Amino acid sequence: MTSQPTQKSAGPAEPAAGGHGLQAGLKNRHLSMIAIGGVIGAGLFVGSSSGIATAGPGILLSYALVGTLVVLVMRMLGEMSAANPTSGSFSAHADRALGSWAGFSIGWLYWFFWVVVLAVEATAGAVILEGWIPSVPQWAWALIVMLVLTATNLVSVGSYGEFEFWFAGIKVVAIAAFIIIGGLAVFGLLPGVDSDQAGLSNLTEHGGFLPNGPGAILTGVLLVVFSFMGSEIATLAAGESENPQQAVTKATNSIIWRVAVFYLGSIFVVVALLPWDSKSIAEDGSYVAALDSLGIPHAGQIMNFIVLTSVLSCLNSGLYTASRMAFSLGQRGDAPKSFARTTGNGVPRTAIFASVAFGFVAVFFNYKFPDSVFLFLVNSSGAVALFVWLAICFSQLRMRKIIKAEAPEKLVVKMWLYPYLTWATAALIVFVLGYMLTDTEHDGRKTVLLSLLVAALVLAVAFIKQKVRGGHGPASVEAAAASDAPRDEVKTG
Repeated sequence: MTSQPTQKSAGPAEPAAGGHGLQAGLKNRHLSMIAIGGVIGAGLFVGSSSGIATAGPGILLSYALVGTLVVLVMRMLGEMSAANPTSGSFSAHADRALGSWAGFSIGWLYWFFWVVVLAVEATAGAVILEGWIPSVPQWAWALIVMLVLTATNLVSVGSYGEFEFWFAGIKVVAIAAFIIIGGLAVFGLLPGVDSDQAGLSNLTEHGGFLPNGPGAILTGVLLVVFSFMGSEIATLAAGESENPQQAVTKATNSIIWRVAVFYLGSIFVVVALLPWDSKSIAEDGSYVAALDSLGIPHAGQIMNFIVLTSVLSCLNSGLYTASRMAFSLGQRGDAPKSFARTTGNGVPRTAIFASVAFGFVAVFFNYKFPDSVFLFLVNSSGAVALFVWLAICFSQLRMRKIIKAEAPEKLVVKMWLYPYLTWATAALIVFVLGYMLTDTEHDGRKTVLLSLLVAALVLAVAFIKQKVRGGHGPASVEAAAASDAPRDEVKTG
């Protein structure tokens, strides 16, 4: 094996043919807020009410279980990304650890997931905006928000980072304020709140902590697991920061308190402020109902604004993430070479256009064929988060050995209790996928089966492509790093 030059941990992002390569345009404050905001999706605000209705106060255990899973997966991803920061993140790691078929498959599945999310979030934002300004039709609002955020991403990575800094900042401030004010009310320290309704007694009364039985915890897992998707964005964005290794390490180490505060903290406040079976939670949504119980005027509109901010944040990051994954696939020869070309500002313009084009098509399907084509797209991408997490587990099992043998100094972040906790995490993910197959009430079975169908098609293409191309096996960490080094330092073949 020929040794190739390694990448400096604090060096610039990947160069690409026909351009200047991705540039280190993200500042530390951008990365910090991307890491914090990435774990807070719009699903937390709009999807938690169904979880509470299913599991009661026990939904806290569902969030804690999924949160633990995310912390473990992020720890594995942090180990690999700190050793080799790259815009391809887990797809590039899978390519190096397991083979080109793995990197190709998980990269394209992840890209597919995010371009479908673009359509979902654009439509959700359009619904809110049409409610405020009904003279503009919903489809026009969806088009406007997509165009504005596409333009933002096309300017520079710094403009993406700046927009995300403020979008995520609003989410963080709103949830922090909600937790503080709601927490004071729960413990009877906020005047003007009905103490008979708010209190810790809501966790045990009204049928107990698990009113629908222990099995509801697992059903709750299925309902909340997808709201955690996005925590891995920080590892993709780190490749365009001034000190990628430091950024990845910081994001990985802070994931525990982020999940604990923003998910468990806010959900705890909701189920402590109101009885879990309160009609207002089902009718108005969990957070709106909680705000109403505090006597805050215009609670619905305040929450609509926060949800809209989350939607725009998700759109902004979704387009960024999809385009960077497409860029990485283009670099590795798993996508058209044009995807790996960048502008003078370090923007992969073709990758952005390709991603947003599919997003526009998906938006069209949502308006013309919502119950057929679009529903298929949503369901067939629904389990991709779990596939990605599973790929991260198996990649880390091999990459640890490669890094340890060839560049042990790069192991600045280590997975705990390796390899036992990695195997346990993989087993838990497989269990969740298996449990989803038994779920017919919430379309869990349909989601897994359709996602497996799409995954099988992508895998078939990957193996055919590898066979035609000659394929390659797991790469050394030095060779992996060299793929991100300047072009004149890398041998071409």
